[in-house]
Amino acid sequence: MRTSISSLQKIYQNGEKFTVLTCYDATFSQVLEACGVDVLLVGDSLGNVIQGEETTLSVTLEQIIYHTRCVARGSEKAFIMADMPFGTAQLSPECTFKNACQIMAAGAQMVKIEGGHIMTDTIQFLTQRGIPVCAHIGLTPQSIHQLGGYKIQGNTESSASRLFSEARALEQSGATMLLMELVPAPLAKQITAAISIPTIGIGAGVDCTAQVLVLHDMLGLYQGNKSKFVKNFMAESCNIQDAIRNYVKAVKAGHFPDKAHEYQ
Repeated sequence: MRTSISSLQKIYQNGEKFTVLTCYDATFSQVLEACGVDVLLVGDSLGNVIQGEETTLSVTLEQIIYHTRCVARGSEKAFIMADMPFGTAQLSPECTFKNACQIMAAGAQMVKIEGGHIMTDTIQFLTQRGIPVCAHIGLTPQSIHQLGGYKIQGNTESSASRLFSEARALEQSGATMLLMELVPAPLAKQITAAISIPTIGIGAGVDCTAQVLVLHDMLGLYQGNKSKFVKNFMAESCNIQDAIRNYVKAVKAGHFPDKAHEYQ
């Protein structure tokens, strides 16, 4: 039986942690599932690690649908979440719903949407119509040109207040989970404590409910710039499966991320 939203919420309510890794194909979905990864994220990071692009902006809806189908075919138990790529969720709520339906039909159980206050009406529209949403705040790679690069977010009083307000608003709009990227660990801890939905951190400290990394980063395969929050789990492992299991163990035990991989 495939992991459900209820299963993940039970983990959250028990004060435990769950694990997320990006996945783009059937083979790795089998491997990640066998190694205990709870959630497979079909991320638009495939633009970087699969297609060799500098940003995620060129990833299309059709490509996300294709890779979601591949991941769904290869797994039986893991929860599947998929990104809504650039330009597919920034339209009207009705158009966003149409795009999300195609991703769900391909095998996703949840879509992830970048953006804060501006996305609340859209998220409410989707969730009221049966599409679970993981909201994504902090560094939002689809807005990389507006943000001026891959920079930490929420490190000033005003930006921290904005992120806190966005988190509450997104929860109220019906978001089932909240992903925070490149957010100071103390702020991510405050947000996690203030809302009643699971939080997923990437560069957001150890106090989030779950952690996510790009698969190619945690295996030390991606040759691009390495962010501070990235840990190469292959460096201390004998093979890919051991590296993934070590990641799962470290996250569930609260050992990753440590101080060396978080922002203050």
